[in-house]
Amino acid sequence: MASLHEDIFIAADPAAIWDAARDVGQLHDRLVPGFVVATEMLAGAEPPVRRVTFANGAVADETIVSVDDARRRLVWAIKAFDHHNGALEVAAAPGGACVTWTADLLPDALAAQVQPMMAKGLELMKARFEDVAAGS
Repeated sequence: MASLHEDIFIAADPAAIWDAARDVGQLHDRLVPGFVVATEMLAGAEPPVRRVTFANGAVADETIVSVDDARRRLVWAIKAFDHHNGALEVAAAPGGACVTWTADLLPDALAAQVQPMMAKGLELMKARFEDVAAGS
């Protein structure tokens, strides 16, 4: 099983980043605009499922597994993969936040497609929050 890890430092308030991350139906507006172009919560799904449309045209239905406010940790699973468990964690760091995105997935061959998307998503998240922190 591929286990992918991406970390990034963001010079912004970790509480603001977490507030956007935990708003699971607003990825395209609040957390990663430009990486995600649409997020739709599927009606009647329990546990909650969001349909995410990425800028590259890919669409994924993601089951929300856990929103842990105490740990600032969000966990989701992508239904179309043999196995996918994604986790985003927001930790306070001097001068900002360290954001960690982890994905465990099968088949392993998907790692070559998923890892660059994770890195790009974090880059765009960093740009969004640092722009907001700078008043842009």
